[in-house]
Amino acid sequence: MSQTPIHRLEASAPDFSAVLGKLLAFEAAADEQINTAVTEILHAVRTRGDAAVLEYTRRFDGLEATSMAALELPQAELHAALALLSPERREALTLAAERVRLYHERQKGESWTYAEADGSVLGQKVTPLERVGLYVPGGRAAYPSSVLMNAIPAQVAGVGELIMVVPTPRGEKNPLVLAAAAITGVERVFTIGGAQAVAALAYGTETVPQVDKVVGPGNAYVAEAKRRVFGTVGIDMVAGPSEVLVISDGSGHPDWVAMDLFAQAEHDELAQAILLCTDAAFIDAVHAAIDRLLPDMPRRDTIARALASRGALIRVGDLDQACAIANRIAPEHLELSLDDAAAWIDKIHHAGAIFVGHWSVEALGDYCAGPNHVLPTMRSARFSSPLGTYDFQKRSSIVQISEAGAQKLARTAGILADGEGLQAHARSARLRLKE
Repeated sequence: MSQTPIHRLEASAPDFSAVLGKLLAFEAAADEQINTAVTEILHAVRTRGDAAVLEYTRRFDGLEATSMAALELPQAELHAALALLSPERREALTLAAERVRLYHERQKGESWTYAEADGSVLGQKVTPLERVGLYVPGGRAAYPSSVLMNAIPAQVAGVGELIMVVPTPRGEKNPLVLAAAAITGVERVFTIGGAQAVAALAYGTETVPQVDKVVGPGNAYVAEAKRRVFGTVGIDMVAGPSEVLVISDGSGHPDWVAMDLFAQAEHDELAQAILLCTDAAFIDAVHAAIDRLLPDMPRRDTIARALASRGALIRVGDLDQACAIANRIAPEHLELSLDDAAAWIDKIHHAGAIFVGHWSVEALGDYCAGPNHVLPTMRSARFSSPLGTYDFQKRSSIVQISEAGAQKLARTAGILADGEGLQAHARSARLRLKE
């Protein structure tokens, strides 16, 4: 029986770098059909407001609402969903929320100032955003964990109002999503989705208030809409397919590693799951575990396609080489499946989240470990960070120059402004001089 298709690579091979480059390549740009549709939707919502949102909701979600009021869920419905949860689910949701809140409270930035000898005061004022829009996937593909991961850091930051949009195709509501909204204290929830929901949040309509930032995952239309409205509002990121990279020294259990690869591959066929391992026999054991475990997975077809197209089992010479390759890949999730895992953390420079040791399975990070599961993808961990409390705060510089300080700084500014040919700048500064 043939093994499940997945790339088997040797880091020592002469063409390894080129082959890895092709494996990592992913074109994030939307196709022309998506571009055209999003352009039309954004323009319609911006110019026609509620009427356009209602039209697209009828067309795409099959909801025959005649007013936006019919698409807003009352707080009573959110709390009813929470009350009707089984004790087990309610306890899990509550525990996850508590852990996410505890972690993000440590990220909150504070204002600061310092005084100079001449009496000048410089500093930074940290202020929360006033209103944030949270996009949550709906229908069958519903993610209450996304509500927690986006709403809680916003609340910890002190955001004044959180507006949630969640599509409910054919009226299908997910009780866990509504319960998560209740637990996190989301102020308003609209049952709209797609690019039209992003547009409503970004531009505002007669009913949906304009927000300062739009966060949360969505399909290709949502991602493109977020990309287009950036500048009018802030966004968290334009995320690509989910990624996991496991570094192994062969000390773990092959079934654990295989299932950790599955956990990312089951998201969609574009997801990427890669193993870097120093032990050839362990790689064989992981491949055998993939063959054995895959047939029992409900999403086996998606997993198989993802592994065949963008997955890889790679043998490396040593762990230093593994870390160097990992830094090139800059994965969303990195598992250090090693006996002495903590000793290798400093070798990792680019990763959205680092899971240290055999017990630190990535799936815990998705739900309840505490750190945010909204992470940079497509190698963007080289320059960006996980979503956090800091993403819902903005910073204003404080510049309070004393009369004595102005005597020195005005001369300096005047010289530099003259050098740039900006005479009004120079004169504006020099007018503060006493002489």
